Amino acid sequence: MGERESSYQYAIGWGTLLIIGDKIMNKRIQRIYVDSSVVSGVFDHHMPERVEQAKLFWQSVADGKIRIVASDILEQEMRDAPKHVRDFFGDLPKSQIEQVVSTDESDALAERYITENVVGESSLNDCKHVALATLVEADVLVSWNFKHIVKLNKIYRYNGINKMLGYREIEIRTPEEVSHDEN
Repeated sequence: MGERESSYQYAIGWGTLLIIGDKIMNKRIQRIYVDSSVVSGVFDHHMPERVEQAKLFWQSVADGKIRIVASDILEQEMRDAPKHVRDFFGDLPKSQIEQVVSTDESDALAERYITENVVGESSLNDCKHVALATLVEADVLVSWNFKHIVKLNKIYRYNGINKMLGYREIEIRTPEEVSHDEN
């Protein structure tokens, strides 16, 4: 008798996984919300490991393995970025970008993060990123902002407020954690 390859489907975390034999395959493209730190990371030459991780992340986007969610907040931040960063962002494949815009609801949620002292008022845009990623139900928010976004106690507090208000939790990770390298 020959070995029969079996397959199973599981719905976990970032989407449905299809397991065939010993291979795990994501059945759908992840929708990953990005902030400006992820775009500018390609040019962060003071941190060569970050540059490499950023290149892997953006290659996954170019290869169609990741669909990024880009907000009006990101667009606004890109206007103030150096030209080479704006050009890089502008050259991304449009087919891999989902545009979203802030709403009164996302602005109110961001303000709530501030009033609950997750971060200070000067970090309102960071809160707007978290709120909008939550409301558009991105699979994950990706950032290199370790002070206001990708910090465990901040993630717990953002998600605690989300749960308290009846919203879903948002996964918050670095590009390194979601890049689709082959290793």
